[in-house]
Amino acid sequence: MKSTSYYPVIMTADVRATADFYIKHFRFEALFVSDWYMHLQSTEDEHVTLAVLDYRHETVPERHRVPVQGLLLNFEVDDPDRLYAELRDAGLPILKALCDEDFGQRHFITADPNGVMIDVIKPISPSAEFAGAYEEKALPA
Repeated sequence: MKSTSYYPVIMTADVRATADFYIKHFRFEALFVSDWYMHLQSTEDEHVTLAVLDYRHETVPERHRVPVQGLLLNFEVDDPDRLYAELRDAGLPILKALCDEDFGQRHFITADPNGVMIDVIKPISPSAEFAGAYEEKALPA
């Protein structure tokens, strides 16, 4: 099987507000808009996409019609410091302050209006303790 695309779908009661959050704060644009589904694409990289779906929609199997919970989205970015300042100044919740991790990330965590956690990451060189856990091709250049 050859995958041709992959993207998360956030199931929510408020499709428009959720999509607007990602458009405003994470530089997405809407490629498809309806009252029950919106498909978003990054304005900076066409391969980065995200969808938002009304959890009550008939296409969702009935027993799974529940809002999103327990989801963490990772966004790898070039400049987490700049985005941290932008999002903090915009009043978004900062669940984990910007920091460097020994396992090889500079990151912070915020959340969308549904409580979906968003981990904004820039890969950095890991400490010697963690470097051996990486395949060579996975280490930051």
